[in-house]
Amino acid sequence: MTAPPLSDAQVAERLAASVPAILARQARAVARAISAVEDGGEGQRALVRALYPRTGRARVVGITGPPGAGKSTLTDRLARHLRERGETVGILAVDPTSPYSGGALLGDRIRMQALYTDPGVFIRSMATRGAMGGLAPATRDAIDVLDAAGFDWVLVETVGVGQDEIDVVRSVDTVVVVTLPGLGDDIQAIKAGIMEIADVFVINKADREGVERAARDLQASLELDQEMGAWLPPILRTVATLGQGIDALVEAIARHRAHLDQSGELAERRRGHLRLRVESILKDRVLAAAERGHGLERAIERAFAERTDPYTVADALFAEVARSTPFLPSHS
Repeated sequence: MTAPPLSDAQVAERLAASVPAILARQARAVARAISAVEDGGEGQRALVRALYPRTGRARVVGITGPPGAGKSTLTDRLARHLRERGETVGILAVDPTSPYSGGALLGDRIRMQALYTDPGVFIRSMATRGAMGGLAPATRDAIDVLDAAGFDWVLVETVGVGQDEIDVVRSVDTVVVVTLPGLGDDIQAIKAGIMEIADVFVINKADREGVERAARDLQASLELDQEMGAWLPPILRTVATLGQGIDALVEAIARHRAHLDQSGELAERRRGHLRLRVESILKDRVLAAAERGHGLERAIERAFAERTDPYTVADALFAEVARSTPFLPSHS
């Protein structure tokens, strides 16, 4: 006989009971926690509520850039280097979801087999599930899980979707933008999209022809940026397949973290991360309330038939949601 499905409250209770195992960095508990935040619902909320006070210690690094730049190999080599120093590493590798099947390759475990058996490394592939921005919707919560679990580093490798990678900078402390020689005019696309979010530039596959031109193009772009602050992103060269340049990359990330600490920017960035998450949750809840209680789709169909403008429709729906939703809990 099949057992009845657990209620939201029962799921949340079970997950809350797993918190000690997560804090002890037990791989199975960590994996289940990330699955829970991907599934959403009350379990996700209960876990983040329990774990969030234990976060803030890990160094969170985003690794982004165009497809084919070698981000996965660079992430692998970076993690190996950190393990040689005795530091623990959690890796979140975000893979694109197929718009046709809804599935994802989730292939980073295959590419990082040498790390997968290391007890000081946790690797999780996550599907974007159609989300723009290069990050799965639950990635920020998954970062919390790995941070609370006591990993020294959390590396977030993104899909590589150009301009939409801006979401990365809103979730991590240091952004490493990876490019490669021979992009030619495609460097303009990088400049237009993700140049401004980089804290460290890496020209990977630097044993290829065109590396000098790529370095000059990046340098020229930086010199033209009039809004560059006290931190000037270094331009590094690596050959990730051979492990070349990884020492310099780790050193650059460490220098950037020191800059964030000394300037007070680390706290400012993390405050921004929290604001983005709160805004995202609020938007999702308002939309859900509009659909659940007031028929968002019906309102759109009616507006389309009557040629009503979107502002009028949104104003009416929001007014209905505001009237029926207790935004502040009653303390009476």
